[in-house]
Amino acid sequence: MSAPTLPVSGVVNVTVNMAPRSAQTRNFGACLIVGTSDVIDISERIRSYSDITEVAEDFGTNTPEYLAATAFLAQSPKPSSVQIGRWANSPTSAVLRGRVLSTEEQNIETFKAITDGAMTVNIDGSPAELSAVNLQSCSNLDAVAEAITSALKSKGTCTWDTTRFTIKSASTGKSSTIEAPADTELSRALGLVNGTTIGGIDKESLADAFAVFLDVPTWYMAYVAAPHEEGDVLGASAIIEASNPSCIIGFTTKDTKEIDPTSEDSLGAKLKKLAYNRTMLMYSSTADHACASIMGRMSTVNFEGNNTTLTLKFKQCPGVAAENLRTSQANVLRDHNVNVFAAYSNDTSILQEGVMSSGWFIDEVHGLDWLQNRVQTDVWNLLYTTKKVGQDEVGIEALVSTVSRSLDQAVANGLVAPGVWNGDSFGALKTGDTLSTGYYVYVQPLDEQSQADREARKAPPVQIAVKLKGAIHFVDVAITVNR
Repeated sequence: MSAPTLPVSGVVNVTVNMAPRSAQTRNFGACLIVGTSDVIDISERIRSYSDITEVAEDFGTNTPEYLAATAFLAQSPKPSSVQIGRWANSPTSAVLRGRVLSTEEQNIETFKAITDGAMTVNIDGSPAELSAVNLQSCSNLDAVAEAITSALKSKGTCTWDTTRFTIKSASTGKSSTIEAPADTELSRALGLVNGTTIGGIDKESLADAFAVFLDVPTWYMAYVAAPHEEGDVLGASAIIEASNPSCIIGFTTKDTKEIDPTSEDSLGAKLKKLAYNRTMLMYSSTADHACASIMGRMSTVNFEGNNTTLTLKFKQCPGVAAENLRTSQANVLRDHNVNVFAAYSNDTSILQEGVMSSGWFIDEVHGLDWLQNRVQTDVWNLLYTTKKVGQDEVGIEALVSTVSRSLDQAVANGLVAPGVWNGDSFGALKTGDTLSTGYYVYVQPLDEQSQADREARKAPPVQIAVKLKGAIHFVDVAITVNR
């Protein structure tokens, strides 16, 4: 045993305190494509994909989900990922989802060894008894699933999705139910023992589906790829308009009412009257998912970069054929705030006008949503990572500095720029003053704060004026000639 010694900490005591990790801003490029294909069940609801190959593996290449994802991912620069969500626009079946099988458990020889398998699956309250199941001739796991489907005798179907087995009831709607089987050699090999059960549901509206999607806030923009009616659009747009956190939604229409100068009851006209700031509509006579292309371009904006914001007008829509429009047709689209990829007489084609149904420019809605979240997140992190932000001038200065850094990034990325303030006066800012930095931050003086607010530990109100940089969409040039 070594001789005893005294710990160094008795003289020099050093401790390490890890600061809490700051909250992250939202991903304003995250897109959700909404479809109705029976691939994603109503429990999972949303699935993420990193490339179009993964989408094809799940949905095939002729589904609305795949075609919309293709339009979204075809933009340049290319988005890095896309999400797909399930809308139950018809009653769904109860599902028994087995666990993911390991590589060893997927060995077909394990299943071939089962020559007299049995298990009981309760479907819709009555037992589906499988007996004398012989898997000896199965060459792969798809064949195993087919054998189980045959043994279920029309009460349900079994599928293999390359990772797990799933049994689906033949019935649909809220009364459709299923229970996991007891432990037998067959149910154990299939991974169905203690499997996940998901009951069926009745048909839901698109608005109902979005009420569920909004509970999974992994996305910012949503494109509805599934066939839909006018009522679906109006209902979903209403819930998106009121959503928190903020989101946007897009649709594509082929309805020729949109280009008819005599029509006042088109979908575009109705959305305009409702002044929806978070709904975008795009017309295309040939492309089913043209609006997804707009979202693909939006998805690549990096708000944390320098000079990275953009206007959507003049942009390209890969895979979307340009429309050859009469001037009157283009004017009615513009009047109703419907976007279109239009051909021009100089052999170019551009997206126009890049607006929401209310007439607000899409890039400004997108940018201001980012700015709101950036300011909110930065102020949160100030309060969260600091020991205390005092209710004094030092604390207020820290608050102003934090907000100003957020606004500096808005100037850097091109969303905000110096200009004349034409809004109402507040603080030291007067109507007509020039915002030399592009913004102005005002905090109510501490001595004007109510005692009740101070005792509640509230900060004085913070008011911010910002001048949007905007973008030039139209130019008039006058040439005067003198001989």
